[in-house]
Amino acid sequence: MTRTFRADTPLEALVLEHALLLARQLQQAADSAPDGAVLAAVEAAAVPAGRELTRTAVEAALQAQAGAAEKRGRPAAPARAATRRPGPSGAPPATS
Repeated sequence: MTRTFRADTPLEALVLEHALLLARQLQQAADSAPDGAVLAAVEAAAVPAGRELTRTAVEAALQAQAGAAEKRGRPAAPARAATRRPGPSGAPPATS
């Protein structure tokens, strides 16, 4: 069966590619496992591969967000109010 998937972002494309690879690895593990050991073999392949898929997706999402933040620049912050310097006695300067 052939299906077409559409990824709208680089992150989506990465996750789709890794998920397809994971599915193939799980199928291979199931096909090569001896009778009575299929579940154990598939779980043994799925857990580390699933962790790697998640780690890669999180890393890519954070990198994409950081890249977008760099393009936007630093967020605006309120300016500090100007203050007068105290006079020689430490009191505010006299005004006329």
